[in-house]
Amino acid sequence: MLALFKKLSQQEDGVVLTETLIALPVLILISITFVEFGNMMWQRQQLQAGVEDAARYWSRCRPKTGAQEDFMSCNVDTARLIAFTGSPEGGASRVPGWGDISELTISPEVPETRPTKDSLVLVSGTVTYRATPWTARFVPDGITMSYYHQMRYLGW
Repeated sequence: MLALFKKLSQQEDGVVLTETLIALPVLILISITFVEFGNMMWQRQQLQAGVEDAARYWSRCRPKTGAQEDFMSCNVDTARLIAFTGSPEGGASRVPGWGDISELTISPEVPETRPTKDSLVLVSGTVTYRATPWTARFVPDGITMSYYHQMRYLGW
């Protein structure tokens, strides 16, 4: 048996294959981790952009008065569409799985008629990150990401 180990230790025929078999799983794991983390950060960025866009829209809205007639037609549904899709007409969701009304809160729900210097608009959004099939088994319930944005109320 000792002679066999001595003979194997002196041969170099399978060294490259052995090193590859040891290193390849580690490199694949690191690559998948980078892709998953990048996807998560992209979805978080899209959540932030949606919440900020909705806050920007809502901070510039003023409710209709008798004198304005149809001049301005701001409503919460348009703000939500802007947050979820990036467009007041709707379209594809910014973040996969984001679009439930309960995942976006806008405060105040009705724009102020006469804003003061302390009037603020607060929009907060929450989405559950759905992992890719490679990593979904490690995080079965997903990761909840939240973001809020506060802006001074301007009106028109």
